[in-house]
Order: sequence, then structure tokens, then C-alpha cells
Amino acid sequence: MNLLEDTILINEEDLLKRISTLLLMLTLGTASLSAAGKTIKHTIKKGDSLYEIAHKNHTSVTKLREINHLKKGETLKIGKVLKVPTTSKSKKKSITLAKKSKKTTIQKYKISSGDSLYSIAHKNHTTVLKLRELNHLKKNETLKIGKVLKVPTTSKSKKKSVTLAKKSKKHSIKTHTATKKHTEKKLAKALKGIKSKKLSNVKKSNKFALSDIIFSKKSRSSVKGKKLIALAKKKLGRRYVWGATGQRNTFDCSGLTTYVCKKNGIKIPRRAIEQSKYGKYVSRKNLKPGDLIFFDTSKRRRGYVNHVGIYIGNNKFIHASSAKHKVIITSLSKPFYNKRFKLARRVAS
Repeated sequence: MNLLEDTILINEEDLLKRISTLLLMLTLGTASLSAAGKTIKHTIKKGDSLYEIAHKNHTSVTKLREINHLKKGETLKIGKVLKVPTTSKSKKKSITLAKKSKKTTIQKYKISSGDSLYSIAHKNHTTVLKLRELNHLKKNETLKIGKVLKVPTTSKSKKKSVTLAKKSKKHSIKTHTATKKHTEKKLAKALKGIKSKKLSNVKKSNKFALSDIIFSKKSRSSVKGKKLIALAKKKLGRRYVWGATGQRNTFDCSGLTTYVCKKNGIKIPRRAIEQSKYGKYVSRKNLKPGDLIFFDTSKRRRGYVNHVGIYIGNNKFIHASSAKHKVIITSLSKPFYNKRFKLARRVAS
């Protein structure tokens, strides 16, 4: 009888262990399923990019590549269906509430010389698309100086929602601050080591300089500008072909600037009139090597941009000339170009 009781007890203990193990596995399985993000399907349309798809769906380009097994630089095919990870309902609700708290107000903005839709949108924390829709502007429509535009701006309620969002990210901010302090300590240590050596010996030996450790934005900009010019000069004498962007080493004016910028990791619009609205506006007296300069070379001087070149310094610029049928260097003092100069933009920054 005792033996039978012992056997029953052993079987009950074994059964309880198995049940507890099964419950634990079910719990872990449920947790992993809830942790896994849901996906939706997106059919690629003309003009789509991974960045735009990721931005619309509040995810990242890296996650899109991983989930769809896409290689870096792989071309998106129109009609192909992508899996897109989406956030949970709670996150969507918080985003919806944040959007509701944003009240849009309309302000008036008077167009001045050098303004572009991009610069106006950037100043007022809005988009070029919203500006076009609100003011019924067509794509590539020229802005007239003195014209008053309607500009959408957000009210203080938006600022409050942004503040609340910032507060909810205390942990990530603390981590970032700790990393920043660690980096600053390393930099301070490196600078202390440099100061301990005689600066006169450092200058004489030319082994390294302080600029090897710290680069200002201006120095980076000038380095990129020089790279643009160096590549453009390699194309001197190459044939001018309307619509060409480097095919068989042929170019038109905006084709040359597009090609040179692309090879240096700078993406700009294709046409000269669109390029004249991209980047930072620069006055003629503040021109620097690498700046794009724009002209109105039409016979009647209609007031719109139709020609572009790259400023190389000493009042000269390099461009693909339709009159000379090749890539040449020309002086800005030449009466034809001097009178037709419109504006300049800095894209190498």
C-alpha cells in the first residue's frame, strides 16, 4: 500500500512539473508574438523610395531592407510588393493624439530676392508641397518678388506635445548624454597630450595639426567645393550635348553640375531652374569655390534661370557652354555673363 501511495505521489509531482513547463512555454510564446511587429503590404509606385516608405510608416530604411532581403543600393521595381513593419495600436493612438493637438494657423510671407519655396518652407517648419497646395502654385512656377504667400504654421499646442514627447525619452537622452561625456573626456585627454608637446616642434615637423582632430563646417564645405571643381576640370573640352548628364563624357550645363555633385555624394535636382532653388542662397560678393552660379541667358532676358556653372574662384566659373559646344572656363567679368548673373547656391555644405 505504501509503495502504491509513493508511486501516485511521484506521478503527481511529474505531472505538475510538466504542466508548469508547458505554461511557461505558452507564456514565452505569447510574449514573443506580442513583441513581434505586425507588417502591412505596400505596392511600389513611380517615384517611391525606401526613405519615403519608411517615413510614412514610422519605421527605418534598415528594417525595410532586412524584412524584404534588399541589398544596399538595389533599385526598387514598380509594382513589387514590400512588407512594411508597423507600430502597435498604442503607438498609433499616441501619434493620432499628437496630430490632433497641432492646430495649424496661416501667416503671410512677402517674397524677397533670393527666396525659394524650399527656403521659405524650411524657415517656417513646413513643406514645399503644403506651400504649393495652399497657394495654388504649379510645379517649377517662378516666384515673383513682392508677391505675398500664405504660409502654414503650427500653434503652441504643438510645442507642448513635442515637450511631452521629449520627457518620455528621458532614458535615451541620459544614455546619449553619458556617451557624449565619455567622448568629450577622450577628446580632452587627446588635446591634453597635444598641449604637453611643444607646439613649435609640432609646426616644424608637420606630422599632424589640430585640424586633424577637429574640423569646422567651413573647412568641410571648402574641401567638398574643391572636389567638385577638381572633377569638373577633368571634363574640360568635353562635348556639349543637350540633355546629357555624362553619357559618353558629354554634358549640358545642368547635366555637368548634376554629374559632378552626384559623384561627390550630393543629390541635386536635374534642371538648372530647380537647382537654383536648392541649397543655401549666397550673394555674389560672398561666392566661394564650389558654389553653383545661375544665369538668364535668354535673348529677351525673361527673368528666369536657364544656365548654370560652378564658381572656381578668381571671378571665374566652369560650365558646359552651348555657344562653344564644350565644357569651358569663363570669366564672370565678361559683359554677357556679368549682366545676366541671377543668383548663387551653396550645395557643398
